[in-house]
Amino acid sequence: MQSIANWLIIIFTGAFVLGLITLAVMYWQDVHQTTHAIRRNYPVIGRMRYRFERLGEYFRQYFFANDREEQPFNRAMRSWVYRTAKGLGGLISFGSTHDLNQPGAYIFVNASFPKLEEEKTPMPPITIGARCDKPYVAKHAFNISGMSYGAISKPAVRALACGAAKAGIWLNTGEGGLSPYHTEFGTDVIFQIGTAKYGVRDAEGRLDPDRLREVGQQVQAFEVKLSQGAKPGRGGVLPGIKVTEEIARIRGIPAGKTSSSPNRHRDVANTQQLLELMHYIRGLTGRPVGFKAVYGSELFPRELCETIHRLGIDYAPDFITVDGGEGGTGAAPQVLADHVGLSLSESLPMVVNTLTEYDLRDQIRVIASGKLVTSGHVAWALCVGADFAVTARGFMFALGCIQSLQCHKDTCPTGITTHNPRLQKGLVVEDKAERVASYAHWVNHEINELAHSCGLSNAREFQREHLRIVQKPGYSMPLSELYPEIRITSLIQESLKRQA
Repeated sequence: MQSIANWLIIIFTGAFVLGLITLAVMYWQDVHQTTHAIRRNYPVIGRMRYRFERLGEYFRQYFFANDREEQPFNRAMRSWVYRTAKGLGGLISFGSTHDLNQPGAYIFVNASFPKLEEEKTPMPPITIGARCDKPYVAKHAFNISGMSYGAISKPAVRALACGAAKAGIWLNTGEGGLSPYHTEFGTDVIFQIGTAKYGVRDAEGRLDPDRLREVGQQVQAFEVKLSQGAKPGRGGVLPGIKVTEEIARIRGIPAGKTSSSPNRHRDVANTQQLLELMHYIRGLTGRPVGFKAVYGSELFPRELCETIHRLGIDYAPDFITVDGGEGGTGAAPQVLADHVGLSLSESLPMVVNTLTEYDLRDQIRVIASGKLVTSGHVAWALCVGADFAVTARGFMFALGCIQSLQCHKDTCPTGITTHNPRLQKGLVVEDKAERVASYAHWVNHEINELAHSCGLSNAREFQREHLRIVQKPGYSMPLSELYPEIRITSLIQESLKRQA
């Protein structure tokens, strides 16, 4: 016993001396450095300020922020996704914490006599690209938005693909190319062609027709990405630490080097070139082709529609993905994320109205994207006029994302956005796939429940009259009055007569 006590004394003494030496070294460093005034004036203890600053954003979501006030996604939203992903349902008790008097809140117009169970009908599938050789029949309104393999990990891609296959929804590849894990489970896949054309590029970064045909045999549609919500006007960046040998091979880029996408397609500088590119891809693959963009005003959609009328309906996109300025990504300049691009609440009705005005709405499917993570959000998009809604971050929550805001650091604690094998072990594909499927199922189920409460047979019957938007406390307006129904203009009618 005496020897053990002596050893303990030696250990504690050594630790104490080592601690004093460490503090002395830190003190010397702080008083002699010239970068940080706080550390220079308050040696050692001044370091705590920077540590607390880094920890603050993580502690706020657990201890200080209210359920409905946190950004980018508040606790109430995240908890709803977690519960539905686990199959626990979106049930609450005692009343909602959602403030119905807050300007911008939306309220669905319930029917005095809602549909009985036997009067309900399943939501019918919708065909994308009816003019194509190989049209795509999409079964559900709610699907998975683009997340690149590279930005997210291998087990994350596999879990999303497996869950999507179970739920019967599509999975967008993001701009990082088509990996074996996207098609492993027979999932419906939309291949996104970003500005760097990863996965379908030649050595010079141009479209490779042979690679396009090959990919066209494995996917259901193509999406040309012009821009995305978190960083309009800025290309994607994949840090070199994330460019593994496999990812480099899939994308067609050097391994271990940071890969940056151009801020636009080099071969697309106007609406005509955009339409010609999509027409070329459709002709080469036989698949539906659309594009994704963030909007700054009504000028671009109007110019697009006028160019379609000039070139002919065969040049029209099969779908348009409308991304709002509130969209997210793994890494983006804050100035772009904060200040560039219209929100989806403004851009979606603008695009739908423009397509209607130019008599193109029935020809072109509309996909809404941008912070649509709950069934209420998706139903709102359908009321505005979208055919589909997609989310990426919602499905990240289903995978277990805790909003730690480390997507760009390769240190994601849940294994979703990291290529660190130790951290990836926490993401069990089989378990998370079930959660992905459950989340997708409940969102698609609940938008129908909302429709039934409005007296509709299914969610495909939503119109703007079924939604009201709060303008000020105690006063709301029908969405149909905020964004009135658009009629085909006389100019377009004359254009259609000339084409006929």
